[in-house]
Parts: sequence; structure tokens; C-alpha cells
Amino acid sequence: MSDKLYTEIPSLDLADFTSGDPVKKKQFVADLGQAYQNIGFVAIKNHGLSDELTERLYASVKEFFSLPDEVKLQYEETVLAGQRGYISKGREKAKGRNTGDLKEFYHVGQPKANQLPDYPDNIWPKEVPAFREYTTEAYKTLEAAGVQMLRAIAIHIGLDEFYFDEKVKQGNSILRQIHYFPIENPDEIPEDAVRAAEHGDINLITLLMGASADGLQVLRRDGEWISITALPDQIVVNVGDMMDRLTNHKLKSTIHRVVNPPRELMGTSRYSIPFFMHPISSMDLTCLESCVTEENPKRYEDMTAGEFLDERLREIGLKS
Repeated sequence: MSDKLYTEIPSLDLADFTSGDPVKKKQFVADLGQAYQNIGFVAIKNHGLSDELTERLYASVKEFFSLPDEVKLQYEETVLAGQRGYISKGREKAKGRNTGDLKEFYHVGQPKANQLPDYPDNIWPKEVPAFREYTTEAYKTLEAAGVQMLRAIAIHIGLDEFYFDEKVKQGNSILRQIHYFPIENPDEIPEDAVRAAEHGDINLITLLMGASADGLQVLRRDGEWISITALPDQIVVNVGDMMDRLTNHKLKSTIHRVVNPPRELMGTSRYSIPFFMHPISSMDLTCLESCVTEENPKRYEDMTAGEFLDERLREIGLKS
């Protein structure tokens, strides 16, 4: 496996993995593995999302976030630790920081038919009826794409192709609709306030629908920040901390951030929709024996996915 320094994230075609062509499938797994062992990010096409669904979803998301704050706050249930419904401006902080991010967002979990008893029910804004329809469809589509990505990962790390299937079926996955709200007076915000401070994602993998503006950056191994851009027909898929733990850092959960725009554009909005793919809470995240070697000794203590999520929610300020 080469020690490659990427100047941009690799682009792959998920159809190469799902087509039934063993040569293309093998090459997809090899390319994905190289990217995830180096930079932790890839851009993927043929993920199943249609342009029409994407446009309608973003329209309904923009409609919700354009509502007055007092209306949006009706959908915030702080007792749920940010796991469902609206999460208000500045409430989430990156691990290790005291300043809240310059964003507000909305969380949707498993559709009710797939819910396990310990999951809270979804909360739907009655002011935007289309929000529920398009969010649910996007959730199911991204979850299906995520299953295929996890199958490729499983092959790469020497597991059975379907190792993750039962672990993410009825998983605790979250679709997050983010609004990086306009800042009309930049001098009035904390000096260190940014749209999303540097962080690693909590989950197994994240599937990110194209954002509406530039700003996403990834920290390369040599300490350089590189901008992440994807073509309109691509989504960005990155490794999360749970996968990093499971593979003992063989697959890299790379630190990333969303930087503020130039001062003259601070008064504009940015929208983004990541799908955080979580397993069921009981999944054991103990480092795989095959990923522990003399050169790469075990890095992480044993815990379940549910325990790790609970720990991280406290660290980022969503749970007290």
C-alpha cells in the first residue's frame, strides 16, 4: 500500500463494485482501500440519488430553515441529546472546543417501520410537509449505498463481504440537514467561531450529498489542509471514528472542517446533507485481531458502538 499524498480525493464509480464484473469489483476494492488507508475520503458516483430527489430535498430543507427561529425551536427536544429533530444555532461544539459551530441542523433517524425500541421517534415539521417525504426517501437511498460501501470495506480488510450487513440493519444512522446560517455582522461573533471546527465523524462511514457552497477541507497526513470538491453527480464518502477504532486506525478517520467564507460572503447561507451511518448500539468495536500487529499495536479500549456514541455526544455538548 503506497504512502501517497493526495492533492484531491479520488473519484470512484460504485457501479464498478455492484456490476457483477469481478475484475471491476476487485479494482474498486483496491482503490477504495488505498484511499481509506491514506486520506479517508473518496468521491462516489452511481450512488442511487437522482437529481430530482436531491433538488426537492434541498428545496424542502431551505424552506424549513427559512422559518422564524421561534417556529424551528418547537421541534427541538433537548432531552433527546440532538438525536432527533431540530438542533439550534451554536449548540454543537467540536470535541475539545468551547465555541459553538456557526450552524443549525435537523436530525432524522430510521423510518418508524425499521426502528428498534430504544430509538426515539422522528420529529416532523408540519409547516413543510414535503420535508418528511424527501428526507425519508434520501435516507433509504443513502443507507442502501452505504451498505454497498461497507461490503467493499469488509472485503478490503479481510472480512466476509457481508460482515456489516446485520450490524447496520436497523442501525442508529442519522440524516443531518445542515444550515450554515448567514452572519450579517462578522465582528459580533467570537473570534474563533467557524462553520464547523475540525473534527472526525463519530460513525462507521459518512455519505455526504453535495453542499451548496465551497468550504469543506480535509487535513492531510503531512499537516496540509486540502479542499474537498465533488462533481454534481457524486457524493463524498469518508471513514468515521467507529471504523477507525474497529480497524485499529488501518482505515483513517481523517480530521475535516468547514471554513468560513470570505468576509464579503459571510452574509450568505450554506446547506449540506450528510448521512451518518451507524451500526446497532450493541455492535462490538473492539479492534479486529487482524488489524493489530507489532508495527500497529492496539490503540483503543474495548467498547460498544452505543457506549462510544454516548461518550462522544457528551464531548460535543449535545448530552450533559
